[in-house]
Amino acid sequence: MLTVDAVRSLVHSSFEDIVRDLTELVAIPSVSASSHDQTQVRRSAEHVADLLRGAGLEAEVLSVPGPDGVPGRPAVLAHREGPDGAPRVLLYAHHDVQPVGDPTQWQQADPFAAEVRGQRLFGRGTADDGAGVITHVHALRLLDELGNGTLPCTVTVFIEGEEEIGSPSFENFLATYRERLEADVIVVADSSNWKVGVPALTTSLRGVVGVDVRLDVLDHALHSGQYGGPVLDAVTSMCRLVASLHDESGDVAVAGLVSRPQAADCFPDYPEGDFRADAGVLDGVELSGTGDLTARLWTKPALSVIGMDVTPLSVAGNVLAPSCTARLSMRIAPGQDPQAALEALSAHLEAHVPFGARLTLSSGEAGPAFDGSSDSPAGQAARWALTEAFGEDCVDIGQGGSIPFIATLQETFPQAQVLVTGIEDPDTRAHSEDESMHLGDLERVVAAETLLLARLGGALEAADTPDGLGA
Repeated sequence: MLTVDAVRSLVHSSFEDIVRDLTELVAIPSVSASSHDQTQVRRSAEHVADLLRGAGLEAEVLSVPGPDGVPGRPAVLAHREGPDGAPRVLLYAHHDVQPVGDPTQWQQADPFAAEVRGQRLFGRGTADDGAGVITHVHALRLLDELGNGTLPCTVTVFIEGEEEIGSPSFENFLATYRERLEADVIVVADSSNWKVGVPALTTSLRGVVGVDVRLDVLDHALHSGQYGGPVLDAVTSMCRLVASLHDESGDVAVAGLVSRPQAADCFPDYPEGDFRADAGVLDGVELSGTGDLTARLWTKPALSVIGMDVTPLSVAGNVLAPSCTARLSMRIAPGQDPQAALEALSAHLEAHVPFGARLTLSSGEAGPAFDGSSDSPAGQAARWALTEAFGEDCVDIGQGGSIPFIATLQETFPQAQVLVTGIEDPDTRAHSEDESMHLGDLERVVAAETLLLARLGGALEAADTPDGLGA
């Protein structure tokens, strides 16, 4: 039997190794977007497989095609048996990362050369989701050492390689390797804590629907002076169409969407001042939408223009643009069917096309929301482990972002208890420039997962667990 103090002590003494492994993983530019070098994604998968082999697991790099027949990005599948009758735990993370964005906005010359500044490790993938990968690796290493060569649970590790591009082959991967992925508890290390030093379980995630909207108004470009007036250019028409998507308060104006104006009672309050600081909202800029702030973030829909094809300023002339395409990303509330949301958005766009412009819609990403609970036995164990590791009570939170495959995991393994644990914090800036991981939280997260697996497998001394649970 191991103790909480023994776990804390070993994590602390091993922390230099943890940071080194994360730094080496970040150094591999594993951007899964097709515009980047995919040999680096393969290299990253092989590296992760080696890390898991070093933790005593059998690991291999695998790939399956998506529904369009295109081969999926390389994933890692690893396994190690625990004692007879031990619970089966599936640990998930992803090794692919986002593009770096604008390199001039990073404070370091190379975003893939992780560097420590203050209490944070900066670099692309330090948090999303390199820290999740390294947490799994080192929790298993520590348990192996503390257990004298044995693990308290039967563990399977699935490290995906295409989460950042929407997991196109995920469902086929689950179908292909379902028996190997079967689990009683699934731990997804790809969410956020409430704030630095305060742990959280994510029990609510919005889903996502993406649409490319094209408007055509002319069969060729025109001189804006000769023809402007009777003809509205396609960019202005697009602006009018996009403006119809929100009402005067900033709430999404698409009819028929699920919306919860009040977040769950168990969620913490989010003072507006804290939100403005976390989000970097400029002084004088008013917040949009109505109702509870956490509901606006977690349980109400949101709609953004994330891209638009227009003429760059550097080549702009006095021309009426004949066409314009915008990419919309809509986050949908828990309980919303993605297909129904897509149909509602499409109906709105069709009804609000300005001046008879020709509208073409192309559906993109579509993923369901997640509506979970921490009241399960595994959830209670996770709350205890996080509270012990952080020294602060664990809270339940929602997330405005989307991890659609979690709903897929629930559907594929309905008997499994799904836990979504935090790696990031409000200062992480995942997907943005200057992404970083708080080093204190990294140490605490590794300790928490080690304690969780030990408790699930009954490897903790009875005095260290509430009412002797897990002993």
